[in-house]
Amino acid sequence: QVRLVESGGGLVQAGGSLRLSCAASGRTFSSYAMGWFRQAPGKEREFVAAIRGSGGNTYYADSVKGRLTISRDNAKNTVYLQMNSLKPEDTAVYYCAADLNPDRNYHASAYVYDYWGQGTQVTVSS
Repeated sequence: QVRLVESGGGLVQAGGSLRLSCAASGRTFSSYAMGWFRQAPGKEREFVAAIRGSGGNTYYADSVKGRLTISRDNAKNTVYLQMNSLKPEDTAVYYCAADLNPDRNYHASAYVYDYWGQGTQVTVSS
Protein backbone atom coordinates (compact mmCIF):
# COMPACT_ATOMS: atom_id res chain seq x y z
CA GLN A 1 0.00 0.00 0.00
CA VAL A 2 1.26 3.48 -0.92
CA ARG A 3 -0.27 6.75 0.22
CA LEU A 4 0.34 9.89 -1.83
CA VAL A 5 -0.44 13.44 -0.73
CA GLU A 6 -0.02 16.40 -3.09
CA SER A 7 0.46 20.00 -2.07
CA GLY A 8 1.56 23.31 -3.54
CA GLY A 9 -1.26 24.12 -5.92
CA GLY A 10 -2.84 27.54 -6.13
CA LEU A 11 -3.66 30.56 -8.26
CA VAL A 12 -0.88 32.19 -10.28
CA GLN A 13 -0.70 34.66 -13.13
CA ALA A 14 0.47 33.62 -16.57
CA GLY A 15 4.25 33.55 -16.70
CA GLY A 16 4.50 32.73 -13.02
CA SER A 17 5.81 29.66 -11.21
CA LEU A 18 4.61 27.05 -8.76
CA ARG A 19 6.20 24.00 -7.21
CA LEU A 20 4.05 20.98 -6.50
CA SER A 21 5.08 18.36 -3.98
CA CYS A 22 3.89 14.81 -3.50
CA ALA A 23 4.76 13.04 -0.27
CA ALA A 24 4.71 9.24 -0.36
CA SER A 25 4.48 6.68 2.42
CA GLY A 26 4.06 2.94 2.71
CA ARG A 27 6.85 1.40 0.63
CA THR A 28 10.50 1.96 -0.18
CA PHE A 29 10.17 5.17 -2.16
CA SER A 30 13.30 4.74 -4.28
CA SER A 31 12.04 1.41 -5.63
CA TYR A 32 9.27 2.82 -7.81
CA ALA A 33 8.69 5.38 -10.52
CA MET A 34 6.53 8.42 -9.97
CA GLY A 35 4.44 10.38 -12.42
CA TRP A 36 2.48 13.60 -12.62
CA PHE A 37 -0.77 13.83 -14.54
CA ARG A 38 -3.32 16.59 -14.92
CA GLN A 39 -6.99 16.85 -15.73
CA ALA A 40 -8.75 19.98 -16.90
CA PRO A 41 -12.54 20.34 -16.74
CA GLY A 42 -14.22 18.35 -19.50
CA LYS A 43 -10.96 16.75 -20.60
CA GLU A 44 -9.29 13.41 -20.06
CA ARG A 45 -6.46 12.97 -17.63
CA GLU A 46 -3.16 13.55 -19.43
CA PHE A 47 0.44 12.66 -18.77
CA VAL A 48 2.75 15.48 -17.67
CA ALA A 49 6.02 13.97 -16.47
CA ALA A 50 7.56 10.87 -14.88
CA ILE A 51 10.75 9.93 -13.11
CA ARG A 52 12.34 6.57 -12.41
CA GLY A 53 13.01 5.40 -8.86
CA SER A 54 16.67 6.35 -8.90
CA GLY A 55 15.86 9.76 -10.35
CA GLY A 56 18.21 9.13 -13.26
CA ASN A 57 15.59 9.07 -16.01
CA THR A 58 12.85 11.61 -16.60
CA TYR A 59 10.10 11.81 -19.20
CA TYR A 60 7.92 14.72 -20.29
CA ALA A 61 4.91 15.48 -22.39
CA ASP A 62 5.83 17.66 -25.37
CA SER A 63 3.51 20.39 -24.15
CA VAL A 64 5.51 20.96 -20.97
CA LYS A 65 9.11 20.36 -22.05
CA GLY A 66 11.36 23.23 -21.11
CA ARG A 67 8.83 24.69 -18.64
CA LEU A 68 8.09 21.94 -16.13
CA THR A 69 10.71 19.88 -14.31
CA ILE A 70 10.14 16.70 -12.33
CA SER A 71 12.55 15.72 -9.57
CA ARG A 72 12.57 13.58 -6.46
CA ASP A 73 14.25 13.46 -3.08
CA ASN A 74 14.33 9.84 -2.01
CA ALA A 75 15.54 10.78 1.47
CA LYS A 76 12.34 12.77 1.95
CA ASN A 77 10.03 10.36 0.08
CA THR A 78 8.89 13.26 -2.05
CA VAL A 79 8.55 13.99 -5.75
CA TYR A 80 8.33 17.55 -7.07
CA LEU A 81 7.02 19.30 -10.14
CA GLN A 82 8.60 22.70 -10.70
CA MET A 83 6.34 24.68 -12.99
CA ASN A 84 7.73 27.77 -14.71
CA SER A 85 6.40 30.06 -17.44
CA LEU A 86 2.89 28.89 -16.65
CA LYS A 87 0.13 29.36 -19.21
CA PRO A 88 -3.66 29.48 -18.78
CA GLU A 89 -3.83 26.11 -20.56
CA ASP A 90 -1.87 24.59 -17.68
CA THR A 91 -4.94 25.09 -15.48
CA ALA A 92 -6.00 21.67 -14.17
CA VAL A 93 -6.08 19.39 -11.18
CA TYR A 94 -2.63 17.84 -10.88
CA TYR A 95 -2.20 14.30 -9.61
CA CYS A 96 0.86 12.35 -8.62
CA ALA A 97 0.94 8.60 -9.09
CA ALA A 98 3.16 5.64 -8.23
CA ASP A 99 4.14 2.83 -10.59
CA LEU A 100 5.39 -0.11 -8.51
CA ASN A 101 6.71 -2.17 -11.43
CA PRO A 102 10.50 -1.69 -11.39
CA ASP A 103 10.94 -3.20 -14.85
CA ARG A 104 8.63 -0.88 -16.74
CA ASN A 105 10.14 1.55 -19.23
CA TYR A 106 6.94 3.29 -20.33
CA HIS A 107 5.39 5.71 -17.90
CA ALA A 108 3.11 7.94 -19.97
CA SER A 109 -0.09 5.94 -19.56
CA ALA A 110 -2.30 6.38 -16.53
CA TYR A 111 -3.14 2.68 -16.66
CA VAL A 112 0.32 1.59 -15.51
CA TYR A 113 0.11 3.43 -12.20
CA ASP A 114 -0.95 1.61 -9.07
CA TYR A 115 -1.64 4.43 -6.63
CA TRP A 116 -2.86 8.00 -6.96
CA GLY A 117 -2.99 11.09 -4.82
CA GLN A 118 -6.10 13.15 -4.29
CA GLY A 119 -4.99 15.96 -6.59
CA THR A 120 -4.16 19.64 -6.18
CA GLN A 121 -5.72 22.49 -8.16
CA VAL A 122 -3.53 24.74 -10.28
CA THR A 123 -5.17 27.79 -11.81
CA VAL A 124 -3.30 30.11 -14.17
CA SER A 125 -4.95 33.44 -14.89
CA SER A 126 -4.33 35.38 -18.09
